[in-house]
Amino acid sequence: MLEKIQEAADFLKRKMQFHPEIAIVLGTGLGSLVHEIADKQEFDYTDIPHFPESTVEGHRGKFIAGRLGNREVVAMQGRFHYYEGYDMKEVTFPIRVMHALGIRTLFVSNAAGGTHPDFKVGDLMVITDHINLFPEHPLRGRNIPYGPRFPDMSEAYSKEWVDLAARIADEQGWTIRQGVYLGSQGPTYETPAEYRMFRLLGADAVGMSTIPEVIVARHCGMKVFGVSVITNVAAMAGAVAEASHEEVQQAADAAQPRMTTLMKELINRI
Repeated sequence: MLEKIQEAADFLKRKMQFHPEIAIVLGTGLGSLVHEIADKQEFDYTDIPHFPESTVEGHRGKFIAGRLGNREVVAMQGRFHYYEGYDMKEVTFPIRVMHALGIRTLFVSNAAGGTHPDFKVGDLMVITDHINLFPEHPLRGRNIPYGPRFPDMSEAYSKEWVDLAARIADEQGWTIRQGVYLGSQGPTYETPAEYRMFRLLGADAVGMSTIPEVIVARHCGMKVFGVSVITNVAAMAGAVAEASHEEVQQAADAAQPRMTTLMKELINRI
């Protein structure tokens, strides 16, 4: 595994004209932030040694380097999911490569279903914590010596940056949510009973990604900020509104201007 990580990192180091400080993982429908990256270089995932291939509509499958504001960054335009058939080592492989590139700051985004009764479609939810219900743990197996065998997860998401995001939203005049993200394997959307169960467990939103990436990032010593776009909501008293991938993408697209502003402001201020 270490050899494969290093081969991928060496390939990117040879090709990139940048020394990125920050990495961004862009989820369903949220890839337009890359248009804000200046002087960018694009690499197809299929060209990077040992990278999986993104198979989900809305995930373009590009690794992008460049400048966002006053910082040098890399961005993943599309991620890998457990439900695509990849194991957790493959899902989180890019995070290990980012660490090998010297990156110590990770921003993650996703589209999620809201379980909190006050949430509305289009809301942004800054992730304060998570509940991991994936059936495979990304650190299972021999420990990769980027971090300890038993990493601490008491602050998986930086409290400092959660507070900073709230200040930025206040300056912009937005209502921004905070809450707990629950990850399950998918690819089916949740049943009404599952939504109710997840709410009882303490989840404010539920999705099919992000948590494996965050666990591996924290194992590597990265500082993490996460945000969800609420693309569908549960009606706790009864049924859940029928969801489709197309509608999720449309809701994510509508939230992109606020997501872009939030990410740019955070990256320029940290």
